[in-house]
Amino acid sequence: MAQLSQRRPQNVSGDFYVDRTCIDCDTCRWMTPEVFSRKESQSIVYHQPANEAERLRAMQALLACPTASIGTVEKPRDIKQVHHTFPINIADTVYHCGYHAENSYGAASYVIQRPEGNVLVDSPRFAPPLVKRLEGMGGIRYLYLTHRDDVADHQKFHDHFGCDRILHQDEIDRSTQSVEIQLSGTDPVQIAPDLQIIPVPGHTKGHTVLLYNNRFLFTGDHLAWSDELNHLIAFRRVCWYSWPELVRSMHTLAAYSFEWVLPGHGRRYHADRATMQQQMQRCLAWMQDAA
Repeated sequence: MAQLSQRRPQNVSGDFYVDRTCIDCDTCRWMTPEVFSRKESQSIVYHQPANEAERLRAMQALLACPTASIGTVEKPRDIKQVHHTFPINIADTVYHCGYHAENSYGAASYVIQRPEGNVLVDSPRFAPPLVKRLEGMGGIRYLYLTHRDDVADHQKFHDHFGCDRILHQDEIDRSTQSVEIQLSGTDPVQIAPDLQIIPVPGHTKGHTVLLYNNRFLFTGDHLAWSDELNHLIAFRRVCWYSWPELVRSMHTLAAYSFEWVLPGHGRRYHADRATMQQQMQRCLAWMQDAA
C-alpha cells in the first residue's frame, strides 16, 4: 500500500499521489499519461483526474502498479468496480491483464481469448480478482513466456489453471525447469494455425516473440515504441546477451507483416501494415547507428 507519509513532494495537490517506493517502471505513465508523468527518475501525479474517465484510468494504473506506489488520500469507494474492468480490452480478443509484477520490473502481460484455448502472454501477479476474471473468460490453455525476465508467478498460474507453459530452453533456470514446452533452436514454431513463435536472440539468448493472427506481435523486451524518439526501438542499454544478434533478429522480424506491437516494457504501437514496415526499417536504421 502507498503511504501518505512517503508522498513525493513533486505530486500536485489532490487525492491521487505517488510515493517514494516507485521503481520508475513507467506503467502508470503509459496507462494514464493524462495523470502521471516522470520527475527525477520516479513517477508523479502532475494532473489530478478531471472526470470519471480519467479517474477510472488512474485507478486502473493504481491497481496495475507493481509496487503499490500509487495511493489516494481518500479511501476509494470504487475499487471493486475497477477490479472488474480487468483485463482491459486492446482490440478484438486481445487484453491487457494489468496487475504487473515487481519481480518482472513492472512488465505488461496480455491474454488472448480464443475458442481453441486462451493464451496468457508473460505472467502478471497472481491477483485473485484477475484470476477470477480469467476463469470467467475460459481459463488458460497456454502460458507463453517471452524470456526469463518476465516469468513472475508462472508456477501459480500453472498450478491453478493446469496450463502448459512455453519458454525457450536458453531461458530456463531453476525456477522454470518444470516448464512443459521447452523450445530450442532459432526456427519459427507454429503451435497453432493462429499462433507462431519467432526466436529473436539478442536481449537474452533465448528471447522469442509471439505473432497472433498475423496481426498482433507480442514482443517482450525485444521491440517497443519510444515516445521520446518517436519510432520503434530495441533496448540498447539493457541488452543482456548480444546487440549484433539483436540487430540480426530485428532484420528477421522485419520480414513479417503485423499491425500491433505489444511489448512487456515500453509503449504499444498500432499502424497499418505499410506504416509498420516503414517503422521497422526506421528502427533498423537507428539500431545500426546505435551499434
